[in-house]
Amino acid sequence: MARSALLNVMVAAAMKAGRTLARDFGEVENLQVSRKGPGDFVSAADKKAEQTLIAELSRARPGYGFLCEETGAVEGPDKSHRWIIDPLDGTTNFLHGIPIFAISIALEREGQIVAGVVFNPVMNELFLAEKGGGAFMNDRRLRVAVRSELPDALIGTGIPFVGHGEHGKYLRTLAAVMAEVAGVRRAGAAALDLAWTAAGRFDGFWETGLHPWDIAAGLLILREAGGFVTDMVGGDSMLTSGEVVAGNEAIQRQLLALLQRATPPAAARAS
Repeated sequence: MARSALLNVMVAAAMKAGRTLARDFGEVENLQVSRKGPGDFVSAADKKAEQTLIAELSRARPGYGFLCEETGAVEGPDKSHRWIIDPLDGTTNFLHGIPIFAISIALEREGQIVAGVVFNPVMNELFLAEKGGGAFMNDRRLRVAVRSELPDALIGTGIPFVGHGEHGKYLRTLAAVMAEVAGVRRAGAAALDLAWTAAGRFDGFWETGLHPWDIAAGLLILREAGGFVTDMVGGDSMLTSGEVVAGNEAIQRQLLALLQRATPPAAARAS
């Protein structure tokens, strides 16, 4: 595929940060690790990757703002553009030597996500999309899976961990989904879960309790691959609610209905 200048900027930043992450992943036992909270780790590699991304993107597009996992919100002179980045989605996988993690970069323009990159530097898989231009992995066009019935579907999910989420409510939704689908998988990196759904590896995906940097790039990649995604009440508030229900049109619709029956929308919003 022919990449735009914007995507070239994003890919170059992701590749540079990815090289340092890949090196650190090879020496995971030696990383300096601190605890941000129960089950929520942040490593020296995470912080270093974010600094690299901010430096590279700022050099290419001076004035754009940032919303980052570690640094938080940083306003720039250009109020209409903002980078939304996660330097290491799947930190727990990374720290345990599991090669399922990614760098996620999205560009928001006037409140709309217009470009996204998700890069797994260990598997060397680069997912990207620009609004209206389709979605690709390593220059191969992506399309969501065509399965249309839940009993044939493999569904991805995110599981709440210690100190996060309502475990009882999640178990009700999991039990409901398990009873209706071919299988459920928990990969541990929402950016990749969405990219894998775009690539047809998962037929659908749901998770709650997410942050904008977890999903901004993946949402665009999924939609540009022909996918559908809503929050738990069927709306478009994924970046603010932290809720994602995704798949092709048929699977997304059935999965959303199943989740709503297990946890009525009013109860979902109250949590």
